[in-house]
Amino acid sequence: MSNLIAFDLAAPGPARESKPAPDRLIAGDPSYKTWEIAAAGHKDIRTGIWEATPGVTRSIKGETWEYCTILSGVVVLTEDGGTPRRFSAGDTFVLRPGFVGTWQTLETVRKLWVAVS
Repeated sequence: MSNLIAFDLAAPGPARESKPAPDRLIAGDPSYKTWEIAAAGHKDIRTGIWEATPGVTRSIKGETWEYCTILSGVVVLTEDGGTPRRFSAGDTFVLRPGFVGTWQTLETVRKLWVAVS
């Protein structure tokens, strides 16, 4: 097994499909696709590609750090008590442990992510 992993953004393979948990859904009917690329053997560091259709959900990071780069689409993240922040293709951000707020997908979004617990 190589320690160098290349992401094939055009053909990442089969995705795990899911929906938000009912207690996290605020508006719409978003669906998710997750391609977990490099998790094998690492339970506290995970990475991959994630896609979501439009909707609004509650985002609660707990003890997890998440680094994201938006590949396509548009989202608005609003930390509880904070100002809404819009992110689109090419934007990069980090959600630190303790982040609680809303994730609003305006246009189907696809992102690269790395999560560390």
